[in-house]
Amino acid sequence: MTLVNLLMALAPALAIALFIYWKDKHEKEPVSVLVMCFIFGLLICFPAGFWNSGIFEIFKFDLDAKDNGMLVSFFMAFFVVGLGEEFLKYLVVMLYAFRKSSFNEPFDGIIYTVMVSLGFAAFENIFYVMDGGMGVAIMRMFTAVPMHAAFGVVMGYYIGLSKYYQGSERTEKSLKGLFFAVFLHGAYDFVLFQDDMPILSFLIFPMIIWAISLCRKAMKKHLDVSPFNPNNK
Repeated sequence: MTLVNLLMALAPALAIALFIYWKDKHEKEPVSVLVMCFIFGLLICFPAGFWNSGIFEIFKFDLDAKDNGMLVSFFMAFFVVGLGEEFLKYLVVMLYAFRKSSFNEPFDGIIYTVMVSLGFAAFENIFYVMDGGMGVAIMRMFTAVPMHAAFGVVMGYYIGLSKYYQGSERTEKSLKGLFFAVFLHGAYDFVLFQDDMPILSFLIFPMIIWAISLCRKAMKKHLDVSPFNPNNK
């Protein structure tokens, strides 16, 4: 893998991370915690990879095959890849970032979850670019990597809300974020996994546009209600 390809693999995740950090206008998070979230996101690629490859092997599912039917593609997209990867991200946020004293406003749920998601996306992207080259790097710069960030925003929105609840209500709110992230991730992968209707793959473009719009609204809403927002004092 050339240095240029490596930089192209890492650039979109790092660029989005800087953008999200910049959007955190009212109270910046400790860089050390953000970096650890990114690193943890990178590390969970390993159990996610073992999980995905193990289930794929059991069901003889091949992403490069041309006979992936609707039913098996739906199962793999939602209940294997989507659920497996988003659950690991959820665990990192809840077991590490959520417990930090710096997690003290709703937007923190978004920024910490996105950092975990981008660590995952960056490391995953390296392998895809190693295999596919510059063309894959450019394609994933505008598709897979931004979508991983979008999954993080959706999950983090609800995790941010859950900080202000206790007991079962807190769990319910955070799991709601996990559910929607899995749903969005599964829907994105499903249209790419299945081969029965190739035209469905074009749905990823309106899906990406819709996800970006959803993320902008979610971030604005949490920034508006931030206790550190001067307009709320």
